[in-house]
Parts: sequence; structure tokens; C-alpha cells
Amino acid sequence: MASNELRLIPARKGVGAHVRKGESIKVVNTNGFQVVDTWAFGTEDPGEFLSMEHCRATMGRLRPRIGDSMVTNRRRPILTVVEDTTTGVHDMLFAACDIYRYRELGVEGYHDNCTDNLAETMQGLGLDLPETPCPFNMFQNTVPNPATGEFEFKPPEAQPGQHMTLRAEMDLVIVFSACPMDVIPLNGPDGSGPQDAHFVIS
Repeated sequence: MASNELRLIPARKGVGAHVRKGESIKVVNTNGFQVVDTWAFGTEDPGEFLSMEHCRATMGRLRPRIGDSMVTNRRRPILTVVEDTTTGVHDMLFAACDIYRYRELGVEGYHDNCTDNLAETMQGLGLDLPETPCPFNMFQNTVPNPATGEFEFKPPEAQPGQHMTLRAEMDLVIVFSACPMDVIPLNGPDGSGPQDAHFVIS
């Protein structure tokens, strides 16, 4: 709920909050170059959630623009983009990282991941997680090559202090994860690693 307090999204970790319809959520790429996995679940029924596949169909493109309404798995508006001071590069395709992704990349043992961050955050809010939806990967810079269909993983273009603001179109729970990916160059200047981010609800 609105507090106008700047809240930390710790590097590699997740955080969540309740948001009322009409309130704004400003996400700040504090140090720049950090992916923030983002989920939204309806307060009345967490089984209704922000859905990337439905957003792509509704918007007809791979990235949201100012004025776009992002929709749920029931095709209802849940978040509207009202401000974006970045270059507009975000991702609506990639699943959240998980322990299996890191194993695939050769990591031995446990590695922080966005899937677990989501589950732990929802549990901390006393909410059951119906499933792990594909997140809105705010600030993520994964560029498809139109000729080959292959993706190139690059650090975000978002500079320190740049931000994106979303308006809640229903009462919802918002969850953020400052992506812990440090195996491929996805976070930090020149892919140097995860950074803190911040958000404020007003």
C-alpha cells in the first residue's frame, strides 16, 4: 500500500507488497544495469496474475510502451505503464531463472534464483503461489536476431537512477526479484553481477 517510502530490492533477493487499485509503483534501477523480475497477482484471487503470453497477444509486440495496459491470464488489465525513463528495452519472453537453469549453466550446489525468491516472498506475505508465471523482466536486454532467431544476452541499457512507473488497475500483490544471474552477462556494468534496486508505492 502507498507509503511514498523508497524500499530496497536487495541484489539477488526478492521483495513484495500489497498495492491498491489506482496506486503507482515506481521501480528505480538505482545503480543501473540490473534486471528486475516482476510479478503481479490479484488480491482477491492470486490465481489471476500478470501474464506475459496474454500481454504479447494483447499488445502485439515484445516490449511494453507508455500507455500500454499489461493484462492477466484472464485478459483483464492489471498494470498500466505510465512512465519509462529508460530506452524502453525490457523482456516479456524469458522464464524466471531457477536452480535447474543454473545447473544447466554448470553451477554446482545452490544458487540464488528468481523462482525461489518469488516463492519465499509470497510465503512471507502469507499467500499461496498458484504457479510460477513467466515474469515481466523489467530492464532485461535480450536481443533476438531476426535472421537467425537466436538471442544475445546483454547487460541492461538502463542507467543509474532511471525508472519505470506502473499503475495498478486492480488491488494486487506485486513481487520483485533483483535477478541474481551472474553466470552470463545479464546484470551489472559489463555483466559484472547483480545490483540493488528500489521501488516506491504512491
